[in-house]
Amino acid sequence: MGLLDVDRSDRADTAGGRGRSGAERSAPPEDSRYLTYAGYLHLDELLSLQQRRAGEHDEMLFIIIHQVYELWFKELLHELDYVEQLLGRDDLPTALHTMRRILTVLKVMVAQIDILETMTPREFLTFRNRLQAASGLESFQFRELEFALGIKRPGILERYPEGSEPRARLAQRLQRPTLWDAFLEHVDRSGFLVPRSALERDVTRPVEASGDVQDVLVHVYAESPTLAQLCERLVDLDEGLQEWRYRHVKMVERTIGAKQGTGGTEGAGYLRTTLSHPVFPDLWEIRTRL
Repeated sequence: MGLLDVDRSDRADTAGGRGRSGAERSAPPEDSRYLTYAGYLHLDELLSLQQRRAGEHDEMLFIIIHQVYELWFKELLHELDYVEQLLGRDDLPTALHTMRRILTVLKVMVAQIDILETMTPREFLTFRNRLQAASGLESFQFRELEFALGIKRPGILERYPEGSEPRARLAQRLQRPTLWDAFLEHVDRSGFLVPRSALERDVTRPVEASGDVQDVLVHVYAESPTLAQLCERLVDLDEGLQEWRYRHVKMVERTIGAKQGTGGTEGAGYLRTTLSHPVFPDLWEIRTRL
């Protein structure tokens, strides 16, 4: 029933003597309220979360950029989990569509660094000391994203207090199969014999290169154009993540140089160690064989 139908129904009831008063008809049901744009998005709460500790002008940009990154991390986790479900149902068309969305989000994340780079080193220094021990390394959602993609390091859990939600989420994600595992199972069900050692691997360990898996993937590219598309989307995802890491390193170098990072971290020195480590090494190793 649409809004016009409701309106006609009320008028009919009134004509038949069964109508309610104007006040009764216009009042919302008890214990409910009309949905608004601001209410649906919880804007009052959302817009109250940008609390500047130092009161400096540029601190607002710093806070908003990082809060938006956390929202994008949440969206990526949401979509990656969905892709795993789709591959589990062998719904490749929808999985490819969802991968396109994930890749578009990654592009936006990289582009946001351009905004952050409008902040000069001196502008950052006006509030940097107020960050105290806070560091981007504490982002549990980014660590969860790494786990979902197969970059698993159990020692990461030690950075979060026992009993905390971040630690519980990471512990759960550590035990779960990754996107790569879901991909290999889908490939196996599609008629390509993936080695049992790969299908039954310890999912708490990082994804590692496998010559036997690479042999299977070479056949996938030669014999299944549709599956090959999925392989290429995974390469795009891997490349996009590496691009984001690289831009992040250069942004940090541009802003603080070789200085120690916030919270006593090594800053750009540490971030450089995360470069050139592919998430899906097998898909890179086979390039020369295609």
